[in-house]
Amino acid sequence: MCAARLIHLVAHRGNAREYPENTVPAFASALSMGLRFLELDVHLSADGVPIVMHDHRLQRTTGHTGTVFDLRAQQLQQIDAHEPQRFGERFRGTRIPLLADVLALLEGRPEVTLFVEIKRASLAQFGHDQVVSRVLEVLRPARTQCVVISFDLAAVYRARQLGGLAVGWVLSDYDAHSRLKYEAVQPEFLFCDHTKLPAHGTLWRGPWRWAVYEVETLALARSLAQRGANYIETMAVHEMSEALRNLQDGDPAAPRGT
Repeated sequence: MCAARLIHLVAHRGNAREYPENTVPAFASALSMGLRFLELDVHLSADGVPIVMHDHRLQRTTGHTGTVFDLRAQQLQQIDAHEPQRFGERFRGTRIPLLADVLALLEGRPEVTLFVEIKRASLAQFGHDQVVSRVLEVLRPARTQCVVISFDLAAVYRARQLGGLAVGWVLSDYDAHSRLKYEAVQPEFLFCDHTKLPAHGTLWRGPWRWAVYEVETLALARSLAQRGANYIETMAVHEMSEALRNLQDGDPAAPRGT
């Protein structure tokens, strides 16, 4: 592996292996371990407020029925997002955060970058203009530290039109058709699940930077970095950061960076 190649770890939904995903404790934990890159998911509430949650349905992470579109932001903030199926009652009292709540963690931390994924279900529910504009409005005070990303290329393009911050496209497929689309939009970042990439070969070159997600081992991270990945997105924040730190301590030529 090239000795100069950096590996930047991105905390996927925060430290989501040890804390309920997409919650303030999960993001604070990742920051406490020295990570400088966070990723989260955003939907709009019934009254158009950006909230942090991956699923638009409440059941998996809260145990409640219904969707985020059924309730106003104030109501959603009273619901525990403690993932009872995974953690039982351990994190009871951990609330669904607003995007603004997570953004507050960036105050006084200019080195931290936040990747904000706009979810397609909200785009379908409220329309691109409303969703993108509401998200950008919240992000504006920290826009130099934020990157808006989405599977929906029209949302990425709308964010680019409104201007003021970097954008990224999350690829559904790594193929020639997708390549034509992103070469036209020229996002600063491309995201892709590692299982959708070819097994071998250099990733497509361009002005963008690659972020590859669902990575669980350092060996895979190093292989992807060698192929051109700049960022490795993982839920296994603790394990990956420790493995990377141990590698650096034992090998001065090892890839660096969290």
